[in-house]
Amino acid sequence: MKLVMAMVKPFALDPVRNALSEVGVEGLTVTEVRGYGRQKGHTEIYRGAEYKVAFLPKVKLEAVVADDKAAAAVEAIRTAANSGKIGDGKIFVLEVLDAVRIRTGETGAAAI
Repeated sequence: MKLVMAMVKPFALDPVRNALSEVGVEGLTVTEVRGYGRQKGHTEIYRGAEYKVAFLPKVKLEAVVADDKAAAAVEAIRTAANSGKIGDGKIFVLEVLDAVRIRTGETGAAAI
């Protein structure tokens, strides 16, 4: 099993969710987060005063998928979240050693 974790722009959430559904990803956890990458934030002007926004709003998506669905999930996220502009986000894939469904006690791939 793999944990596919992605940080994307907030407006990309619905397209990414739809793309993941199309490739068979059934569960998804979404968290609103703030952060920055290479762009190190940006400068804005509010009521005539200039200030630096160091942490930009992002959405963190997490889905545990079977090994054979990981590549399709990554490609679905990449395609749906790609605007071609800086700050589109990142995707990370991590190995998941085990999973347990609390209600039934199922383990491994049966739990996801």
